[in-house]
Amino acid sequence: MDLTWVTDQIAVGGGIWTDSKMHDIVRAGVTHIINMQIEFDDRPLADGFKVEVLWNPVDDDFQPKPASVMQRGVDFALKALKSNNSKVFIHCAAGVHRAPMMTLAILRSMGWSLEDAMHMIQSRRPVVDFADVYVRSVEDFMREKPVLKK
Repeated sequence: MDLTWVTDQIAVGGGIWTDSKMHDIVRAGVTHIINMQIEFDDRPLADGFKVEVLWNPVDDDFQPKPASVMQRGVDFALKALKSNNSKVFIHCAAGVHRAPMMTLAILRSMGWSLEDAMHMIQSRRPVVDFADVYVRSVEDFMREKPVLKK
């Protein structure tokens, strides 16, 4: 399974696509999934598992992303992360653009600096490519959102 732990509770990666990969995700301790891909809805794969899925689809079109996309993912993740036993997996098709963008928004909302959050994500998952337009989308969202303490 294409899953990289960025923190003890937050992982980023590529598409789940199959029942066997969903089993792997659950075995890895994931309790919550944020699916950023427009290409595939994971919710049917999660049936029968104790895992919550947010389908937050956006196209990987290198266009600015609305604050509402960031807000849905951040709200879902922060609610999940209130429990020390929760683990959140954020993914898109390849785990290169959209999932790292959402992971960046979550870490920024938790009080991480832009530089520290980007460094943490890229150091753990070197294939990440932070498109400037996606980073700007996160920062535009952050200008409108209060920052929580880590």
